[in-house]
Amino acid sequence: MRYSIEPGINLDEVAEQNRPVLDEDDEDAFIVEEIGDSSDERQVEPIMTLEPKKGMVFDSEDDAVRFYKGYAKKKGFGVMRRTTRYGEDNMVTYFTLACSRQGKTQCSAKNSFMPNPSTRMQCPAKSNFSRREEKFCITSLTLDHNHPISPSKSRFLRCHKKLDLHSKRRLELNDQAGIRMNKNFGSLVMEAGGYGNLEFGEKECRNYLQEKRRLQLGAGDAHAVYQYFLRMQSKDPDFFHVMDVAEDGRLRNVFWADARSRAAYESYWDAITFDTTYLTNKYKMPFAPFVGVNHHGESVLLGCGLLSNEDTETFVWLFKSWLCCMSYKPPNAIITDQCKAMQNAIEEVFPQTRHRWCIWHIMKKIPEKLSGYEKYEKIKYTLSNVVYDSLTKHDFDKAWAEMINKYDLQDNEWLAGLYDNKNRWVPAYVKDTFWAGMSSTQRSESMNSFFDGYVNARTTLKQFVEQYENALRDKVEKENKADSKSFQEEIPCITHYDFEKQFQAAYTNAKFQEFQEQLRGKIYCYPSLLNKQGSLFSFGVSEDRKIFFEGEDGEIKEKWIASEFTVLFNQEECDVQCICRLFEFRGILCSHIISVLALMKIRDVPSRYILQRWRKDFKRKHTFIKCSYGDMLNTPVVQRYDDLCKRSREVAEKGAESDTLRDLVMDGLDELERKIEAYCASQDVQEDGPTSKQEDTMLNKEKLVLSPIPVRSVGRPPSKRKMSKVDQVIKKLRAKKRHVPKTTTKVPSQKQGKGNAHYEGYEAGSFLFFPNEFQELQTNEPATPTHIMSYIDILQGKKDVMDLLAANLNG
Repeated sequence: MRYSIEPGINLDEVAEQNRPVLDEDDEDAFIVEEIGDSSDERQVEPIMTLEPKKGMVFDSEDDAVRFYKGYAKKKGFGVMRRTTRYGEDNMVTYFTLACSRQGKTQCSAKNSFMPNPSTRMQCPAKSNFSRREEKFCITSLTLDHNHPISPSKSRFLRCHKKLDLHSKRRLELNDQAGIRMNKNFGSLVMEAGGYGNLEFGEKECRNYLQEKRRLQLGAGDAHAVYQYFLRMQSKDPDFFHVMDVAEDGRLRNVFWADARSRAAYESYWDAITFDTTYLTNKYKMPFAPFVGVNHHGESVLLGCGLLSNEDTETFVWLFKSWLCCMSYKPPNAIITDQCKAMQNAIEEVFPQTRHRWCIWHIMKKIPEKLSGYEKYEKIKYTLSNVVYDSLTKHDFDKAWAEMINKYDLQDNEWLAGLYDNKNRWVPAYVKDTFWAGMSSTQRSESMNSFFDGYVNARTTLKQFVEQYENALRDKVEKENKADSKSFQEEIPCITHYDFEKQFQAAYTNAKFQEFQEQLRGKIYCYPSLLNKQGSLFSFGVSEDRKIFFEGEDGEIKEKWIASEFTVLFNQEECDVQCICRLFEFRGILCSHIISVLALMKIRDVPSRYILQRWRKDFKRKHTFIKCSYGDMLNTPVVQRYDDLCKRSREVAEKGAESDTLRDLVMDGLDELERKIEAYCASQDVQEDGPTSKQEDTMLNKEKLVLSPIPVRSVGRPPSKRKMSKVDQVIKKLRAKKRHVPKTTTKVPSQKQGKGNAHYEGYEAGSFLFFPNEFQELQTNEPATPTHIMSYIDILQGKKDVMDLLAANLNG
């Protein structure tokens, strides 16, 4: 910034030529504008030793504003732009910078007895600037203030508050990580060494993040998601997205999956869960994730959707979109909750897929459906034993019939419906299919819980998509850590069996621990030979187990029992099978089979019992695909800033080793800063690269997608908080007043504003109410009058109300 005082200038003449026509005494005529930091992102010098003087000349308008702001900050007063005049070429020829406390106080409060605070004191301090060729000079100024000023309080004035690029970047990254605003701002305070060293406050940080989100959303929430998907696809051709848009252009449903999720499905397509019980955002669109199980037994995201409805048609659209995304390879098995619409859609889109209901959701309904029975506690434990302890279909049918007859449950429609669909949820009927150990949709719900604290009633679609990215990155990182542990760490064997070493060498640590759990269970198993025909052996395995039962005194007790299992073993082919079907269900050999293998002196198990699904030495395609969402959200300026920070940190670490290296780095930075200033002075720096401009041009040509209309989900709505008796009385009275208007007359339509806009209102008592503008546009009918009353308005001077309130409180 350069300035000078040039002699020989008739400042009075210059000021007179550029003086605005406005009367300076007319406080309502001029436009007041608070001076912000939008004109220049460069740091203002913290200490200015030169005061403004008449005749000072500046190279540009920005230099003049920057100088006066620095002076005001040093002295301790705020700055605002009072008057601006433009020439015929639309260039600024004259402007005034004044103290922010200039002007008259204008009371805007509705209640004159409770006025709002005001900073205006008609302070005369100001400085007038006029253009002289390409420069600006101070033509007149007043330095005296009519109020106290304090340099230590300058940082609290809005015009001196400014967020630098480093702080903005820190706020954005912490916000994406889900760090609360108070802790986010606290980290900046600690880094700066105290509040006094910051040029902004927590409010400015909060406003910046809110403005950042609004800027990201652009034309509309749904359209921003659409543009984001296009940008993702332009950078990653394997990124898949589908948006279901109604005829009026409004978004109904959306599905997306990244390249890593699509590749992961090739390895984990055998069993998935699907659930829609989580309402996500301000549109109340159910979140519908497809979740699988990786080789560590952890959840893996395989794509997700946001739905505007939960009917068969919507699920058919979602399942077809997901099937198309996964190269038309349907899953082998799928778990959902007890939803008829889902069931119909699965039968249509995945006819060959084994469909199972979530057993956890079913058993959770027991108190709701059976608590009315006198013997509820006994029924609950009996039903649990029937469901979980029945080894075969015949055992379940027999035990179910005995339970129904014993407790007279023949008329219970819920139990009858469950029995008719027993092949969809009873373990004895579904354990012949591989489910990767899953029996419920809790994996989907645990995925939903990841969004708790990130998603609320105001969350937009764009913000939710970003939180999905956080969830994906979190799952990828957990899988990478588990891979590293399985590669570098080894869980010791607990026996001397050779087949245990087989699983130790092949399986991931998590799955090897599951095998060891079954190996420990071998001590409770006692195998015995039942029959032998050539190389085919039939073993009976007795296992000691703990169960709950109903005692003679009617109390629920526990005891140890011996459960009998049958294991078939083909010695010639080393083929083994147990009636418990644990290997078919989870892919882990059960303790009954292990006991038979030990009895038959089997050293090594065949490779078919060491599933590739759980191996740690198998290279999977999705592990070679990097999860990189964050760089796609950054602007070119942010990307360049991150690159420079990374490089400067490397130099700073080397320079911190000694004083000599530090001085060398500082000298180099000083020289580099001079080169940058010289370059900036010689030409304008391009803000955006050509790539970003091309992308923006491409995206702006796309059609506009409107945001969805908030929808109502299936099932009972969330219950409201319990109301006090006072609230209940007031609510009844207000409802009564709304339904029985006393003196209501229609007000003729009257034009307001420009154009042909008109509104029809109502007059109730001494108040005039107009209907909601949006309701008028939607229905073309006048809205019901709205009576606004407080508790005091209702209770004062009304004895009947007080009596009713007292009666309710006493009751």
